[in-house]
Amino acid sequence: MEHQALLDATDLLCPEPVMMLHVEMRKLSPKEVLKVIATDPSTTRDIPKFCQFLGHKLMQQVQEGDIYYYWIEKKAS
Repeated sequence: MEHQALLDATDLLCPEPVMMLHVEMRKLSPKEVLKVIATDPSTTRDIPKFCQFLGHKLMQQVQEGDIYYYWIEKKAS
């Protein structure tokens, strides 16, 4: 899936991936997509809640083995 930015949060544990996600989303323009790569299973709960709470769109969520991928579209202002 196409994305404009990448956040590699592999080997980081809660709450670091979501803290870094917050910083990276601020850098994006509205409607741009951030791809997140994570290894912490808690991101399967935390990232969807982050998106729901802040109004960003979780476009896709994929797990391949112990690696989790997320594509998040920044909300339109």
